[in-house]
Amino acid sequence: MTSIEIVKRTLLFENPDRVARSCGDSDVVFSRYALGNRATPWRELGKGRWEHIDEWGNTWARFDPTSKGEVIKGVLNDIKEMERYELPEYSSREAYESVRETRLENPGKWLIGELPGFAFGIARKLRRLDNYLLDLCLKPKPIHTLHDRIDEMLVKMIHCYADAGVDSVMFWEDWGTQDHLMISPVEWRKEFKPRFEILCSTAHNDGIKVFMHSCGQIQAIIPDLIQSGVDVLQFDQPDLHGMDALARYQERGKITFWCPVDIQNTLQLRDEVMIRAKAREMLDKLWKGRGGFIAGYYADNSSIGLDPKWQEFASEEFIRSGIRSRYVGVS
Repeated sequence: MTSIEIVKRTLLFENPDRVARSCGDSDVVFSRYALGNRATPWRELGKGRWEHIDEWGNTWARFDPTSKGEVIKGVLNDIKEMERYELPEYSSREAYESVRETRLENPGKWLIGELPGFAFGIARKLRRLDNYLLDLCLKPKPIHTLHDRIDEMLVKMIHCYADAGVDSVMFWEDWGTQDHLMISPVEWRKEFKPRFEILCSTAHNDGIKVFMHSCGQIQAIIPDLIQSGVDVLQFDQPDLHGMDALARYQERGKITFWCPVDIQNTLQLRDEVMIRAKAREMLDKLWKGRGGFIAGYYADNSSIGLDPKWQEFASEEFIRSGIRSRYVGVS
């Protein structure tokens, strides 16, 4: 089976020969639009601080040379500035030439087109998170309008990615703290769920899948994400939800989880036996030889303070134990 076939069978729960994976010889390849914009490279300001401006005009800061950092100043000082703000232009066919090239260079791999987020992930940066959360409560009408403008842009992006030959799009949108959703589930369903439904439907109508990354505890909306059409949920902290809980969601709908061994819990134990045991547990509870699980790898080991060898133990176990013959005849 090619990587595309492995991933496709994984998402459909159609018994792939082995577990799909982004560790080792990865089954997935990422590609991203390319366009001239206002983005600047990271620059060191001294005293261990780094800053850069992104393609939207937001200012980011970080305190090490590798982590993603966080927005410290959104491009919109006030939500009223939205009326004059021009979103980046993502609907040019030329911007996706690099995606087409990646497709030609990797004909057998599952190709993922990177989105800048959905409405929440983009708008919260434009205003900075604290201001944005206040806007959601105090200025819902202009925020709703900003979300509408972002959704229109994302629909065009999804069409462009599909035309360029991707197998799925993926967005990164951190919705959870360590113990709950950032906003109430009721408000999430009111303002965001219909947007997820429209964008997922757009992708599916174009023949591609939707992958979503989210950090934190988001169990309150996992059923809604499944109903909205998200095909894959990528979690770097699967222990935060628990393997049994994630497995129960799979029983309700064909949702695939894409996870490394937990980066804040199990990997931090620095115990080879326990790391390998957790990798096998993830396979036994989430994959079972039928699909529904992609074995992950967290690329930035330095940002989580780990020697890469600890993840290598997990990767080795995913590859060694993630073969369908191990599960034949197991209920």
